[in-house]
This record gives sequence, structure tokens and C-alpha cells, in this order.
Amino acid sequence: MFNPGSFRDPAGRIIENDGRVYRLIFEAGAQSFAKATDAGIFARYAASGMMLPAQEVALDALPFDTFGAKQAIEHPRIPFFSYPYEWCFSQLKAAALLHLDLQLNLLSEDFTLSDATAYNIQFIGTRPVFIDHLSVIPYRPGMLWSGQRQFAMQFLNPLLMWSKLSVAPNAWFRGGLEGIPPEDMNRILRLRDKLSFTVAAHVVAQAKVHASAIQRGARNAKGVSASLSKSRFAAILQALRVFVAKLELEGDKSVWSNYADDNSYEVAERTEKQSFVAEFAKSTQPALLFDLGCNTGDYSLEALNAGAGSVIGFDFDYGAIEKAFARFKGSDHSFTPLWLDAANPSPSLGWAERERQGFADRAHPDALIALALVHHIAITRNVPLDMVLDWLVSIAPAGIIEFPNKDDEMVQTLLSQRGDIFPGYSLEAFLGLMAERARIVRTQTLSGGTRTLLWYDQA
Repeated sequence: MFNPGSFRDPAGRIIENDGRVYRLIFEAGAQSFAKATDAGIFARYAASGMMLPAQEVALDALPFDTFGAKQAIEHPRIPFFSYPYEWCFSQLKAAALLHLDLQLNLLSEDFTLSDATAYNIQFIGTRPVFIDHLSVIPYRPGMLWSGQRQFAMQFLNPLLMWSKLSVAPNAWFRGGLEGIPPEDMNRILRLRDKLSFTVAAHVVAQAKVHASAIQRGARNAKGVSASLSKSRFAAILQALRVFVAKLELEGDKSVWSNYADDNSYEVAERTEKQSFVAEFAKSTQPALLFDLGCNTGDYSLEALNAGAGSVIGFDFDYGAIEKAFARFKGSDHSFTPLWLDAANPSPSLGWAERERQGFADRAHPDALIALALVHHIAITRNVPLDMVLDWLVSIAPAGIIEFPNKDDEMVQTLLSQRGDIFPGYSLEAFLGLMAERARIVRTQTLSGGTRTLLWYDQA
């Protein structure tokens, strides 16, 4: 019943019940929550879009054990819960700026945040939103920034890897859920990168403090009474905000980021695919649709315009995700692009392997579209076709799967890099395997003759 990722906070826990999301508030968090509520913090920041809305509910009206909670609130359900190691650079940057803006605004009202974890931010469409109301606590004069190291590990250092070193940090972040430590970042940054005051203060200095603490040892450590003025606290946050806002990618083109505009499709084939997707979305009206291999979001947009409620797009290529995020940023479309290696999706991680849920545990869409994807998994990653289809059909009860045969230009390119060792890869095999797994509603061979679209359902 408890959300497995909410156990660390003694102030409260998340409970999911019958599709609804509640937050129980325990004694440890009741006073801070009441003060923030009385100050109008949650109502104002929800209205501004910075925080997830919260509605107080009566404890005795809840259909489950409340475990001695003092209060309960209900949150609207987010279409899909994602993690920082599934975001592109621009998403992580947007989340970092939201955190800093929220901190600065709260500080001006004599409140602050108890931590600085990136896991407290989710995306609704392309808009980041803060979700942990119990992290808001009253500010006490002289308070240090308790989240400084955490902000560096989960926001600043991954952004520096991307911006300064042109290295995507996602695999590293996924392997170390607490983020990238300053002492590791200090080792890999170039000297010229360390000349920045912000990097020197939040990476180099933090690494030295950590090393000194280890060398000194807990038994020899002397108690130090330190304080930070409110104006200095705000100045640190503001300087970080200016620095993060200026971070940019170097602009190297990725393999597939231009695929939507530069590929073997003729205009007629694209139009046929758009019409097929639109008809599917109009017919099925999925509240949540996955677009696997979304590229820059062309077909996600078709699905949304035809009636899909929300679309989560997944792609292996960071450049494509960046373009998709920029394309939909600021729009009213409920589209969120995320990074996914389909042959190695995010696993269940953290405490008891349940704290961060794997892709399969979070994947419950009403429908999916998988265009220009099957051949990359089956040929590039050597996954047998029947296993590819098992995986796709297990994700959603209805969908569209595109199958390019061996005469297709892209398939020929993939085969030229390794030879044809795939005797079971054929249109006949694809159709037969799909017929064993679902009802085939409709198929359409595109006008180029090398690609077939298949609409399935499991009704």
C-alpha cells in the first residue's frame, strides 16, 4: 500500500489506493506542514505551477489504515513517474532551475527546503513540478544549506558532465542513485572548468571538505558551530541559478536527432503513417499512450491531436529527446520525452530493489506505438523477434507496431554492419508471431513497399 520510494521521510508517507494518491502526515512533519499551510505556501505555489496541488482529506474518510497519521492530503496522479537518470540535459536543467527558484521564493517568505534531491521533481508534459510538500520547512536564522552537497550530486554535477565534458551522465546516475559525488567530479573535470567560482565552491571545495573529513575521522572531528545569514544563503542560491541557467550543450549532432527530417521515407509514407496513428488514437482514445522510439515527437503529436490524453515518448538518442523537449516546451500538449534503452530498460533499484521502480513496474499505458523500433532491437541488439514482440505486447493491450523487412534501406544499413545472421526476421514470421499474441485489427503496407504497420489489440 505504501509507495516503496517514500519510506525515508519520518514526516510522512505516500499511499496509493484504487488509483488515487495520498500523503499521510505524521507527528514529525505536522507542525512544519501546518505552518506552511497557514502561510498559504502550498496553495500559492500550486497555483503558480511550481508545486503539485494538494487537497486535505479527512482521515476517517480514507478506506485504509492511516497508521497514526495526524493529517492526510490527496495529490492528482501524475501520468508517468520518471527518474533523473531518464531525463535529457534540458529536463535536468529545467528541474534544477525549478528547485533553485522554489528555494529562493520560499526563503523570501521565511521557509526553506529540507533537502535538494532531484527525485522530488516530476514532469507533467514538459513542465517540471515539485512534489514533496513535507520538504518545505520554516527557515531558522543562521541555518546552513543542508542540501548543498545533494544539489551538487543530483543536479550540478550531472549537468557539468553534459555541458563541460559532452558525456551523458544517465548510466552513472542510474548506477549510483544518490548522484555523482563532488570528489568524483573533481577528478574528471579539466583545470579550465575548475576556474569558475561556482565549480570551485560546489565541486572542488566540497571534494576537499569530504576528503578532509575522511582523513580526520569521526573520532577526531571537533564540533563546529557554523551559521549562514539569510542574505548569504540567498546569494549562494542566486549565483547557482545564474550559473545553471547559462549551461548549454556543445551542440554535437547525435546519430538519430535529425532522423525525422533526414531519412529514407517519402512524404507519402510519412502521411500514411500519420493517418494510421491518428485513426488508431481516435478509435482507442487512450488516456496514456507510450511512443517507443518517439524521435522528435511527430507521431506523438498526431496521437495527441487525435484524442490521446497523455503521451510519454521514449528514445535511446539524447539528441532526439532534446529536440522533442524543445518542440513541446511551453505547449499545452501532455507529452513527456524520456531516455530509454529498450534492450536494457531502467531496472528496479535502491533499498530492497523497490525504492526506484523499474520500467516494467511503472509501464501501464492504455496503448503504445512502436514505429521504427523493432529492427533496432532485433538486429542491432540481437534480440529474437518473438522476444521483442512478447515485450511490446506485454506493455500495452493495444498498439501499432511497424515492421521493416530486409529490403528496407535502414535494415540494409544495419545488416551491412554485421551481416545477415537473422533467418527468423521476416514479414511472414512477424505476422504469424503477432497473430499468436493478439488480435490483428488491421495491417497496412506503406507505399514504399518495405514497411508494414500492424494495429493489434488484446480484447
